[in-house]
Amino acid sequence: MHRLLSSTRFLVILAVAALFAAAVTLLVYGAVSVGSLIVQAILSGSITPKGGKSLVLGFIESADLFLVATALYIMALGLYELFIDDTVPMPAWLQIHTLDDLKEKLVGVIVVVMAVVFLGHAITWHGESSILYFGGAVAAVTASLALFNGQKKKKDPKA
Repeated sequence: MHRLLSSTRFLVILAVAALFAAAVTLLVYGAVSVGSLIVQAILSGSITPKGGKSLVLGFIESADLFLVATALYIMALGLYELFIDDTVPMPAWLQIHTLDDLKEKLVGVIVVVMAVVFLGHAITWHGESSILYFGGAVAAVTASLALFNGQKKKKDPKA
């Protein structure tokens, strides 16, 4: 029974493979999206403030795809390191040895994704509704995540 239970950790490879496939898919989709935006900008032949705003928004949305892909990639690597093999050579900032390490890295990416989403809303905002509520919600979530990470570091004597 002990051997069976210890072997079940390898089931996590299913999540690792799925997260990795999702990350690769988003990276490829994002790259194609950026290429398409560039081609459309060149072929349109006109340079207007509205066109520029639309182009900026498209690039911001693509950056959001890349950030989510990065989060999925970090999750895949983190789960692999935690459950399968923690000797995979990684840069120091990407080494994950505990579940708390993985959560900390993901919180950082989530905050950046929320900031990019808010920037996208701010760029397209035309005053039809209050952007203050959305910005306040983003700020509240960011503050709670920062508090979450800060409390963890306080409890950890190595931090």
